[in-house]
Amino acid sequence: MPITEPFPELDELLTSMGAGGSRISQIDASEAGAGNISVYVGWDLELRRRFPHESEIVLPLPAPALGGHTVLVTGSGRRLRQIGDDPLANVAAVRVHADGLTATQYTSPRRLFDKLTSEFNSHLAVHQDQVARRGIQFQAVVHAQPVHLVYLSHIPAYRDTAALNARILRWEPETIVSLPGGVKVLDFMIPGSPELMAANVEGLRDFELVLWSKHGVMARSDASVTRAVDRIEYAETGARYEYMDLVAGSRAEGLARDEIGRIASEFDIRSPWV
Repeated sequence: MPITEPFPELDELLTSMGAGGSRISQIDASEAGAGNISVYVGWDLELRRRFPHESEIVLPLPAPALGGHTVLVTGSGRRLRQIGDDPLANVAAVRVHADGLTATQYTSPRRLFDKLTSEFNSHLAVHQDQVARRGIQFQAVVHAQPVHLVYLSHIPAYRDTAALNARILRWEPETIVSLPGGVKVLDFMIPGSPELMAANVEGLRDFELVLWSKHGVMARSDASVTRAVDRIEYAETGARYEYMDLVAGSRAEGLARDEIGRIASEFDIRSPWV
């Protein structure tokens, strides 16, 4: 369910980023400085009390739909597990100017990074695309590197959207209920590249979770950071079951397609995978 008034204040949003980063770390989806989080906020935020340092930046791509509004984003190399301990040291606020080409970057004196995450272009492009298309007021985007999903993407047979979903949605009844859209699989592309950015934007138009083959995942949510993290966790759990089955010699049958269909029918779930 999308966020409605009264809208969260800055401290609440930073707390949610900390909670999301902590959970990503707990499921071993963010080694060292891997992974990043951003939040688009379509209402006014008081930034200067928490982020008094200002600098002008050129955005990596035009984002006119975000003009006048703010993106909270993690710094390059920062550990997601430490956001909750000190969000001001790990997060910047980027207020996009009306032209959509430049922005004011707000940071804290406790800042522990030199620049924004190297995946900022993909985050910004997803926010721009979704706000322009759907007029949303809020969106959380999370990039992580869950071990079992990434491992499966190294196996050619799993680098196909239909094949991957058939395998990972079959292990728990909750998965089809909580991840009805499944996962979109992208080919390997260079991290931070324009090619990956464009494919990621397109993938997240129809899916809420995409797998960057041999790299990681990106999830989005209109509700909260933790909801985006939940999608990653459900998909990673299915991938872990699939990995366990491969190691065991593919001995388990999992849920049959008609069983998944019956679950979806019972919970009124519409999914292309049943």
